[in-house]
Amino acid sequence: MSLFALIAALLLEQLKPLCSRKHLYGWLSGYVEYFQHHFNSGEYSHGKTAWWLAVLPMLVGTVLAYWGLSYINPILSILFNILALYLCMGFGLFSHGFTDIQLALRSGRLDEAHTLLSSLRGRASGELNAEEVARVTIEVSLIEILQHLFGVIVWFVLFSLAGMGGAAGALLYCLSLKLGKHWVGEFGADGSGEAKFNGFACEMAARLTWLPIRLTAATFAIVGNFEDTVYCWRSQAALWSDSEAGILLASAAGASGVRLGLPIHQDGVLADRPELGVGDKRNDAAMQCAIRLVWRSVLFMMVTLFMLTLAGLLR
Repeated sequence: MSLFALIAALLLEQLKPLCSRKHLYGWLSGYVEYFQHHFNSGEYSHGKTAWWLAVLPMLVGTVLAYWGLSYINPILSILFNILALYLCMGFGLFSHGFTDIQLALRSGRLDEAHTLLSSLRGRASGELNAEEVARVTIEVSLIEILQHLFGVIVWFVLFSLAGMGGAAGALLYCLSLKLGKHWVGEFGADGSGEAKFNGFACEMAARLTWLPIRLTAATFAIVGNFEDTVYCWRSQAALWSDSEAGILLASAAGASGVRLGLPIHQDGVLADRPELGVGDKRNDAAMQCAIRLVWRSVLFMMVTLFMLTLAGLLR
């Protein structure tokens, strides 16, 4: 039934992306700010306490709600999982934004592509040329797709296999990312992590992302160019400023035959960035290869989950 919930949520995301997600995140922002206001004293231990108090009640409540609905009627628990996935995923918005930028570049509307990319990445992008827009769009989209699709799927499946209901896993992953991002944005990420209120939240976000990044990269290798993926993962990922994100980007570049990274025009200078990938596809061709890789990976995960479900039914 986890497979059915995932398929239904993905279809809903594509047909009707949750445009009002900002209101959901607004509620979450208020929720995490409550713990910041009441527990923050600039100490790591207080941040750890606040994180557990913010996460544990919602996690336990979601598991109990799933078990209760399953006891009443299994269909209710499936609908509960679909709703949780629909709220936690954001793949539809980013895939549609990716397509809009691709169409703008294909039609030569570079100014429109700049506007769309600025909205997507939350940073001015007017200095980028067409090739740089394509590269940065792929990079930003891959990170967002990891956080709003692959990471959600991984933790949903893990909690489903553990019998706790996939909704709790999806919520745990999304809430941990929200806590890490919000508290870092509020207090800054500089200084000693162990003396900062946001230190534990950042650590937990990184720990919960560790497995999805590597499973996603391995999936890219299976559905794409295996040898180039492994080569780029091993030799280029560590060169990226964020080595964890470097694993995702380098493996995607190798699997799809595109080049990511490389210098880009930003803030009036040519910002130097390491090269990722060994391919030669550019602009629209590169974006097309990247999105095909993502969809093949989604399909592979669905097929794998189907096989696991079938194996469980036949035991």
